[in-house]
Amino acid sequence: MNKLTKVGVSALCGSLAAVATAQAGALNVSGGANATWSSNEGDVTGNPIGMASGMTFTGTGELDNGTTFTLSITGGDQSAYSGAQISLATPSMGTITIDNSGGGIDRLDDMMPTAWEETDGTSLGTGLRTVTGVKGSGHVEWSMPSEMLPDGLAAHIAYNPRVSGGYVNDKAVGGSASEGTGGGWDIVLQHSGLMDGLNAFVGYSSIEQAATYDGDKTSKVIGATYAINNVTIGYQHSLEALQTVGAAAVSYYENDAYGISFSVNDDLSLSYGVHKSDQAKTNGTSVELEGSSLQIAYTMGGASLKVAETSVDNSKYATGSANQKDATTIMLSLAF
Repeated sequence: MNKLTKVGVSALCGSLAAVATAQAGALNVSGGANATWSSNEGDVTGNPIGMASGMTFTGTGELDNGTTFTLSITGGDQSAYSGAQISLATPSMGTITIDNSGGGIDRLDDMMPTAWEETDGTSLGTGLRTVTGVKGSGHVEWSMPSEMLPDGLAAHIAYNPRVSGGYVNDKAVGGSASEGTGGGWDIVLQHSGLMDGLNAFVGYSSIEQAATYDGDKTSKVIGATYAINNVTIGYQHSLEALQTVGAAAVSYYENDAYGISFSVNDDLSLSYGVHKSDQAKTNGTSVELEGSSLQIAYTMGGASLKVAETSVDNSKYATGSANQKDATTIMLSLAF
């Protein structure tokens, strides 16, 4: 082996060692399997047996300055991609998250206490419209450090340079689904330190829109949950102003949601929730959608049995007997 080769091998080994040190971390996998039986009155459901399986890959590591990073990738049914985040938790400046799934005001779309799912999260397709903010595609969110805030207060600010753009891979750009939509931002505040058991929250979103609209699209949420002993109650109000123009165009959605949950013991819980949504149009007409769900969940170690009795009036904001529906959803959930 000549000197040049020796130097090259030594340099390569040193570089690999340096990279290994910089990239030291861990990758963990978690997941679960769900089997459901759905009976939706008024719908042609066909085979009522469904199955869901998913895995979440979580990678963690630490940089030289004490910043920790976390990569989370979730795969849904049939290996479908359903969400991913890269988070950088700094020692003093909070957490920066590059998000391709939730975040922003979307975390407040339905904060009501439940034994299992949101009111519109069972097998019954209600068509409920809630606030989403900048969630529509990749965005960046800053979660402020707790040292900068009063005890119990959490603050999140999310920004999306093009809300209508799609999710993209690295070195790619997202095409616009609507040329009328530009950038946007969300701000969310959550406070759990006002009094024992109380969790208050508020959110605001603003998204740029073209001159063909009557202004920027805005969303607002305010609400709270209160837990005392084994009972948790909650209420929230939200408004999504679309600022559309034209005859009979949808102007806004105004929602009210409330719920109550009761933990009988460590294994058994019950809940009841209602979500009302008023769809108003520019011609002065409106339709109120109302969904409600009674739920029960029982846990046995790594297995859970969950049942929901759900009903909706004026599903998908349409009137008539065909849009008054009821459904029963049963799930067996296994975690691993």
